[in-house]
Amino acid sequence: MPISPDEFLKKHGFDKEEDSPDHSLQHNAIEHAKHLRRPHAGTPHDWEDWERYKREHPGEVEPEEKESDNSKG
Repeated sequence: MPISPDEFLKKHGFDKEEDSPDHSLQHNAIEHAKHLRRPHAGTPHDWEDWERYKREHPGEVEPEEKESDNSKG
């Protein structure tokens, strides 16, 4: 009698359910909010909001990484 693919996997130890990474928009938004960094684009109003937020909540913003200057030779 043939066995189902699920039974075969279970028989040979491949039945471990590994959680696939959550790539939903909600998950990504939550992760982004947890690790606040300098925006890459936006309107002047967005940048003003960002600067104000940095002043008001300095401990909640991750430090900015220094961009390497590749123009120097």
